[in-house]
Amino acid sequence: MSKVLKSPLSKSLKIALIQLKAGNDKQANLLKVTKFIEDAVKQNPTIVMLPECFNSPYAVDQFREYAELIPQGETTTLLSKLAKEHKVYIVGGSIPEKIEGGQNIYNTSLTFNPDGEIIAQHRKAHLFDIDIPNGITFQESLTLTAGDKATVFKLGEYGNVGLGICYDIRFPELASIASYAPNNSFAMFYPGAFNTTTGPLHWHALARARAIDNQIFVILCSPARDVENPKNYQAYGHSLVVDPFGKIIAEAGENDEEIIYAELDPNLNPNARQGIPVHYQRRFDIYNDVSKDAKVNSK
Repeated sequence: MSKVLKSPLSKSLKIALIQLKAGNDKQANLLKVTKFIEDAVKQNPTIVMLPECFNSPYAVDQFREYAELIPQGETTTLLSKLAKEHKVYIVGGSIPEKIEGGQNIYNTSLTFNPDGEIIAQHRKAHLFDIDIPNGITFQESLTLTAGDKATVFKLGEYGNVGLGICYDIRFPELASIASYAPNNSFAMFYPGAFNTTTGPLHWHALARARAIDNQIFVILCSPARDVENPKNYQAYGHSLVVDPFGKIIAEAGENDEEIIYAELDPNLNPNARQGIPVHYQRRFDIYNDVSKDAKVNSK
């Protein structure tokens, strides 16, 4: 009889994904976030997750205007307060971050524990610089600076998780670093804002691929589509949760602002890894272990 594997997720975990759209008014955006979190916690989730760039427009020429210092910025202060008030973890999507006395601007995701403390800070490592003929051209590097670390952290008593932002999902190394020993994460969280060109091409495929590759949960939270303002960046929507077998277990629509919920079953990581044991069959004698000597940001 095969050995029963221990789950990297210690117990069942309920999450809420908030799919909303941000406008040009930062204060209005933060008021909307406050209301949506107040609504989400009525269903008693342990984690609430926000989308990429939830306090600002997703626009290269506006990131600097909306950028804040961390931790003293108003968005960080608000999310810390909400996490503590509602006793939940908050995966705070992402916001433009500036550095005191410096010129660099980062696309940064913060995670807060139920005491309102920052337990993870990930700066988007792979900048969204693309040019698809007859599709979309976008160049984050005109304004943003890339982060230089993978991010893995302990989510309280539940276990380890990895954190990336949007375009980071196209690079499987970050999820591998999180899932391989010694990190052994049970999930990757990606706040993201794929658009109406890249979304139909790869949003679902990449989420399922990272889940299947690493036999982990993959959670993506997107803004809603801004159909009233077609000249603005149009997010794909479809916030979703994928289980370690690659099955989509929760998914939002594309246009509406909404909250979706999912419960992560701790039996699924070991079941996937025991039935199809690719997690333990890596051939690091043939190719390198990307988790070894990786630059990891952890707390």
